[in-house]
Amino acid sequence: MDKVVPSAAQAVQDISDGASLAVGGFGLCGVPMVLIDAVLATGVRDLVTVSNNCGIDDWGLGVLLNAKRIRRTTGSYVGENKEFERQFLSGELEVELTPQGTLAERLRAGGAGIPAFFTSAGVGTQVAEGGLPWRYGDGGAIALASAAKEVREFDGRLYVLETAIRTDFALVHARYGDRHGNLVYENSAANFNPLCAAAARVTIAEVEELLEPGEIDPMTVHTPGVFVQRVVLAGDVEKKIERRTVAK
Repeated sequence: MDKVVPSAAQAVQDISDGASLAVGGFGLCGVPMVLIDAVLATGVRDLVTVSNNCGIDDWGLGVLLNAKRIRRTTGSYVGENKEFERQFLSGELEVELTPQGTLAERLRAGGAGIPAFFTSAGVGTQVAEGGLPWRYGDGGAIALASAAKEVREFDGRLYVLETAIRTDFALVHARYGDRHGNLVYENSAANFNPLCAAAARVTIAEVEELLEPGEIDPMTVHTPGVFVQRVVLAGDVEKKIERRTVAK
């Protein structure tokens, strides 16, 4: 029952080339940076990532992107990552963009054992009709595009079929965790972290504070330990601010 691993390096050592990773965080908030750095240090390549966004040039998944370790990514937002844009448009990176709510539900469905679901998001667009560029080729031509999806009518409204997401591993960041793997996220860091934690076959959690079993009120647990296989004490971590705004 004790799921604590001595170091981040040990926690990620079995992530191999081509593995798929669901990574928590939204923008710069709740990003499992200690685990991402540990993955970078392993030298693994051709990773397939699923995350709301791919970080920025020097933070979050952006560090793996800069090192050319990611082959394909699924997300809902490119953001201000210039290297992400460059790799995508040059054909070096395969990108599946999906509506943010759909992405969240695809991860949730994966964790709940639901293989697919219908949603109205994307009906009447390339999300449903196909043709979204996933990878570019020479001269800016589309080398790989999304396929059309099933659309069905329910109660007079059209819905598109979306499939669940399951990954080999998940990397998540929590404020508190105990030795049994129960996790509590702090404020808006409870973004994609709980969804990613449930959607993977092996979930690795970095926690700012490690507690003993029973010290976390069961009513406050966001991710039950049944979804978590490894816990790493990250300690104090840098928390970046995406845009600092102050009054004149």
